[in-house]
Amino acid sequence: MYDEIIREIENMVKPKYKLFTAGPVACFPEVLEVMKIQMFSHRSKEYQLIHKDTINRLKRFLEVKEGEVLLFPSSGTGIMEASIRNCVSPGGKVLVTIVGAFGKRYAEVVEKNGRIPIRVEVPLGKPTTPELLEEKLNEHKEVEAVTITYNETSTGVLNPLKELAKVAKEHNKLVFVDAVSAMGGADIKFSDWNIDIVFASSQKAFGVPPGLAVGAFSPEVFEIARKIPNKGWYFDLLLYKKYNDEKHSTPSTPPMPQIFGLNAALRLVEKMGGKQKWLEMYERRARRIREGVKSLGLKLLAEPGYESPTITPVFAPERISGPLIYEKMRERGFELAKGYGDLKEKTFRIGHMGYITEKDIDEMLENLKEVIYELTK
Repeated sequence: MYDEIIREIENMVKPKYKLFTAGPVACFPEVLEVMKIQMFSHRSKEYQLIHKDTINRLKRFLEVKEGEVLLFPSSGTGIMEASIRNCVSPGGKVLVTIVGAFGKRYAEVVEKNGRIPIRVEVPLGKPTTPELLEEKLNEHKEVEAVTITYNETSTGVLNPLKELAKVAKEHNKLVFVDAVSAMGGADIKFSDWNIDIVFASSQKAFGVPPGLAVGAFSPEVFEIARKIPNKGWYFDLLLYKKYNDEKHSTPSTPPMPQIFGLNAALRLVEKMGGKQKWLEMYERRARRIREGVKSLGLKLLAEPGYESPTITPVFAPERISGPLIYEKMRERGFELAKGYGDLKEKTFRIGHMGYITEKDIDEMLENLKEVIYELTK
């Protein structure tokens, strides 16, 4: 019966592709193995132990010296909404930097939660520069916070977070960072860079299945949250802090398997030699893919010097659609990612997050070379 059930499900989802997606990504084998542990109470001593251990490992990884790391049973977008509901006064203004589709999402979240977004948008493929942020903050002194998409998944642009946060703090603004496709693949020094909120999801660079969001929060965040009315319940940061401090758990049932998996991923970081070695792995992957793509005569979307370590959007050749390249690669057993938003037809994306080997990358590039040749000959 057991084997029959497994086969039936496998036939439904057909897990036969090598994943180079934008997320969910291929999970590390150690992550999948530990997620098989049988369930137990999330109020038990055993759960409290793994919860505390995971929090402490995240604090080290994110370099949180002052502040809190909290776990959420949601996607990263849940913490995006929490940042606005907990830290911006009703009707208050937020300066939203936009370099692609997920910056636009942050602006929508601001608006849907009764606050006013001041949009600062740049052409696709370009970063937000410190000079532009300085200019806009001088124009809009009334904003309470600045949002920054650290790594824009739709365009493959890695914003200069350290420098942008410095500018925002010189203007005494809160700094909210969407690091969904950056955390685990790009450096984050939470306290040294004076970030107030940074958040991510499990299904990206940590190589864990979806369902868990993680966030780091400055002490100022909780002081402000005490004064904000109508925060709701599910994403009330004060409630999460209370449960974290007193019960080493979450207000509602946490996604325990994902937390086990994240704990395993953080242990993998240490086994590899620490955070720096782990990030170097991601940069090697990214460089190998960028060089391989350019050797095929294809152009990258991101401006040179601001390329993502976790995803590479690529322009399709003229008169060839990005979705067609995606489908042709899928036929060969490689799941890339379609282009996103306004450039969906003109681009495709190659994710390099999660469990990917150098051999996988070489095979993917060789197949991409053959697909491009077939479509353009």
